[in-house]
Amino acid sequence: MANSKQLSRFWEWGRNIVCVGRNYAEHAKEMGSALPAEPLFFLKPSSAYVREGSPIVRPYYCRNLHHEVELGVVIGRRARAVPQDAAMQHVAGYALCLDMTARDTQERCKKNGLPWTLAKGFGSSCPVSDFVPKEKIPDPHKLQIWLKVNGKLRQEGDTSSMIFSIPYLISYISHIFTLEEGDLILTGSPKGVGAVEANDEIEAGIRDVVTMKFTVAQGAEPGSPKGV
Repeated sequence: MANSKQLSRFWEWGRNIVCVGRNYAEHAKEMGSALPAEPLFFLKPSSAYVREGSPIVRPYYCRNLHHEVELGVVIGRRARAVPQDAAMQHVAGYALCLDMTARDTQERCKKNGLPWTLAKGFGSSCPVSDFVPKEKIPDPHKLQIWLKVNGKLRQEGDTSSMIFSIPYLISYISHIFTLEEGDLILTGSPKGVGAVEANDEIEAGIRDVVTMKFTVAQGAEPGSPKGV
């Protein structure tokens, strides 16, 4: 079992990043999507993690990069087919996360019936804050999360508006595949997602619990000496 020091740096060794889509009704509406009857989720590779001090790099093939601020749940105990009433025993803590999305690429993938990997899984597509121990957040379903771009508020929501609760998500996912220690679940984004450009500054926070800042950089095309 991982110790608290290891879990506080989950981004260095966690195996899976599980992202839940359309978990806020207003976000589903702004995306023109129906409310899900069961959780919609997809995966990011662990190489998608990026920490403060490094930029969010827009991939060379993307012309419309969107921010999505989310509460992340860090798994502290191996979870396999966990019932809802025991699910929170497997939570070690939380993190503020961004699900960066190459929106134009995602639309092409949807149109052609292709996976979302290019749109959601590129390097630096999962910026994360410092780890927040479970004890510092008594109720993760009563949190305000927010995001600003260049000082202007873009997203503000409350986790009480999630369609599927954290225990439900852990139970649901763990009945499909095993969640390991250090894995991260992104629980969905409130409304207000939008585009960012190179040199934009993104600032986000969970109430007064934790904040983070990132700048956006443009990725270079293969073979090009320019960009990041």
